[in-house]
Amino acid sequence: MAERKNHFRSVVSMANAKLSIKAAAVILASSTLVSALLGIFRDRWLNSMYYDTYPAGLDAYTAAFTVPDFLFFLITSGALAVTFIPIFNQRLVSGNKKSAWELSASLINLLAIISLIASVLIMVFADPLVRYIVAPGLNESSMSLAINMMRVIAINPFLFSISTVLSSMQQAVGRFVFYAIAPALYNIGIIIGILGFTNGINIFGWQIFEGGIMGVALGVVFGAILQLIVSIIGLVGIGFEYEFKIYWKNQGFRKVLKTLPVRSIDQGIDYITSIMNTNLASHMGEQSIRAFQQASSLHSMPVNLIGVAISTAFFPKLSEEAGRKNEEKFRETLRSALRMIVWISLPISIVAFFARGYVVNFIKNGGDPKIASVLACMIVAIFTQSLYHIVARGYYAKQNTRTPLIISIVAFIVQVIAAIGLSWLGFGPEGLAHAVSISALFEVAVLLWFENRDMNRKLLTKDFWYAMLKMTFASVVTGLVSYAMTKLLPLRSTDNSFLETFPKFCIITLVSALVYVFTCLVLRIEEVKPVIAKIKQVLFKNL
Repeated sequence: MAERKNHFRSVVSMANAKLSIKAAAVILASSTLVSALLGIFRDRWLNSMYYDTYPAGLDAYTAAFTVPDFLFFLITSGALAVTFIPIFNQRLVSGNKKSAWELSASLINLLAIISLIASVLIMVFADPLVRYIVAPGLNESSMSLAINMMRVIAINPFLFSISTVLSSMQQAVGRFVFYAIAPALYNIGIIIGILGFTNGINIFGWQIFEGGIMGVALGVVFGAILQLIVSIIGLVGIGFEYEFKIYWKNQGFRKVLKTLPVRSIDQGIDYITSIMNTNLASHMGEQSIRAFQQASSLHSMPVNLIGVAISTAFFPKLSEEAGRKNEEKFRETLRSALRMIVWISLPISIVAFFARGYVVNFIKNGGDPKIASVLACMIVAIFTQSLYHIVARGYYAKQNTRTPLIISIVAFIVQVIAAIGLSWLGFGPEGLAHAVSISALFEVAVLLWFENRDMNRKLLTKDFWYAMLKMTFASVVTGLVSYAMTKLLPLRSTDNSFLETFPKFCIITLVSALVYVFTCLVLRIEEVKPVIAKIKQVLFKNL
């Protein structure tokens, strides 16, 4: 037994080995891709079961997430990662591990208490929250279902808060394997709920749950539990010493508490807009809430795959260079991350616009014009929100959370005005999507302008803008090719299965990618060189 335990710890410790930025980016991007694919199958199965047959129930399920997600992001989420990691790293770099572990334990305990209270409050006040704030436009049966589902999902802020602190510790010390696995397990839990719990739960012949769409909500909680378990396993070999105690006198803990609320409000603003969009969509007829959420989910996949993954991999390095006051290295690292994200996200955004019908087919058998139309209006947000994650982290690495917060508040006001105005003009869910793109473009443009100004105009150099011009030209060429390919391989009314749609999509994206890489090679764009080198290595390594 002892040998098995030691072997387990050895395997986990090997998986937890510290990674380079490139290796971390690859692992994070790969895991995000796996999680995204699982998310596609999750939504496809769910939509096939309820989108046409029980749209009111699916709208209720979608609405039930808003408040639990809002409170989780308000209390913890990305707010913790960007405020905790720089301060935690300072303790480790200086060799003060005791202070680092005290800081971590204090955060786990404090956030667990706060989030548990928040979860209980959601359960108690779910009825007025849904009825008057989240989805007042739902009919009575849908509203009742949304209330019950929200009470089930309400435990998630508590589970997520603990797992987020644990995964942030791993991220801070450059251990990304278990951090990367956790989101995929969350989706697996929901898939188990869709395929298993909706049929009812029997234990030794006793029917303890009748099934139905409420089973999906149970799967959501099950996925959160799986995510927490893998986050705990990821601590093996790090040397973390946990105590059930809050060290109020720990200076690092006090510093995190001082900076955490500003970033938490910033995160919370994003989810206030989500609640607002759900509220407005609830008045736009059945399927509107789900159509907007599905389009948002599709547009978020490349954002997470590119913007979040690359920014997460670069952030520890940016924090380290900011801590050492190395301004030149900091600018170089941030500029390199910006270029990389633009180089990848810009052509993907353009291809996604022309191939949106194929993409929607992945999550809804036979496609859906409403989801595709809403997604088209969010294309600008794919590019700008991918950029936002690294631009904002440039501020957070220097422990400046105030500037992004102020700009987020202004961007929130812009989105509210645009969303309400376009809804009033009768644009429907598409108007909400346009508002998202307008707000995202405004926010990243203003953040970049201030960041460049704070660096004495040395971040966005002439060489940087020249590279952006070449990337834009290459992306336009790629877009024309993508458009032509959609005409050569059109979606037909008979394309009602994944296997009929996926090959066409693969051919369109592959041809578009080859054209983009070739155009970048002709234009001598630096970012294409590692790709060409890797292709040569794979194709000609035996020679």
